[in-house]
Amino acid sequence: MERVDSIITAGMVLPSPFTAPIHDGAVAIQNGLIVDVGPKEAVLSRYDAARLLNRPSSLLMPGLINCHTHAAMTIFRGMADDLPLKIWLEEHIFPAEAALTPELVELGTELACAEMIRSGTTSFVDMYLFEDVVASVVDRVGMRAWLGEGVFDFSTPAFKDGANALQETERLLNKWQGHERITITIDPHTPYTCREELWLKAMKLADRTGALLVTHLSETEWEVQEMKARVGRSPVAYLDSLSLLNERMLAAHCVALSHNDMELLTRRGVAVAHCPESNLKLASGVAPVPALLRMNGRVCLGTDGAASNNDLNMFGEMRTAALLHKGVGRDPVVMSAPDVFAMATLWAADALHRPDIGRCERDCRADLVILNMDMPHMTPCYNPLSQIVYAANGAEVSDVLVNGASLMENGKLLTIDEARLLSRVKQLCLN
Repeated sequence: MERVDSIITAGMVLPSPFTAPIHDGAVAIQNGLIVDVGPKEAVLSRYDAARLLNRPSSLLMPGLINCHTHAAMTIFRGMADDLPLKIWLEEHIFPAEAALTPELVELGTELACAEMIRSGTTSFVDMYLFEDVVASVVDRVGMRAWLGEGVFDFSTPAFKDGANALQETERLLNKWQGHERITITIDPHTPYTCREELWLKAMKLADRTGALLVTHLSETEWEVQEMKARVGRSPVAYLDSLSLLNERMLAAHCVALSHNDMELLTRRGVAVAHCPESNLKLASGVAPVPALLRMNGRVCLGTDGAASNNDLNMFGEMRTAALLHKGVGRDPVVMSAPDVFAMATLWAADALHRPDIGRCERDCRADLVILNMDMPHMTPCYNPLSQIVYAANGAEVSDVLVNGASLMENGKLLTIDEARLLSRVKQLCLN
């Protein structure tokens, strides 16, 4: 028998959104990689494990991937609700962020990690400030993340201008290069907060390093009209005129899109991070995701920050994405459970150019989540995908692994002192 680090057995194993579940299944893990998936008896007959985790009443599935958030903004949760995006951002969030410190970013990021782990997220894409601090928290906590320092034309609490933010980005690319769980991205904030010169410098750095370019794009109709007034083009067409749209770009929101915009995004291979709950709460609108998918566009799913969502729960985001587009399109077939689950796993991995995550299959990283199915709202289970998208709410998550290492076991966080964290948050944010 081959010796492995660990074997997990479960009542059901769901390898991917488009693969049938394995009943009474098991997964063998060695050096952070899944080396075998199959029926429990077959896996146990082939491997001897240093650690055996038995979850007979549970569902084992790929970890969820949050493709757009601002993790440290958990400290602003509930601070300025029920406002339009422009007022919310410019009159409330920007002034609050002016007082940001590395200590607050560290605290907010750890709080975000605790929330995401508890609700089954193993990887996230973050754009914010003091991103080196964010990286240090992720390194300690054990999650997987794509992290980018927000680049603006104006000063931030972290840097006096965009050029300095890009210099920091290059430093972070060098510092975290080769890390198995942390990837640095290049993050111009939006077309309307970054001048053409800054965008071109960002793309030059991306071309030289191969890094992903992450931005907010066409989030509101106001943004579209603003860019048309400035440059005579929509935000999408403007970036395309600068030869900035390509398969290494991850564009968040993409709510206010024309047919031509959608064609450009699809033709250039840009990945779109759909954030339905934040877009609804800020009344930005509804992204035309079904139309993008019909055009073979690349779409994934994100929560946005907790200041505009107000949570980081990807189960809620999946359910909202599925129901929203059915209602808007008056089509019960659109945005099926497999498609929405793929947006949070398989297609998210594609957007990040990581075919070794987002699936529970051989030779993939062991980024896994276990759901307790022995709960009233999860019983009976005729279709696990439907249960995940339409019934689960994150409370079912009992165990979370990233790279084969347990971050939560039997509902207990292992890499975060939760009681101390919550006490510090209350002390620093409410006093």
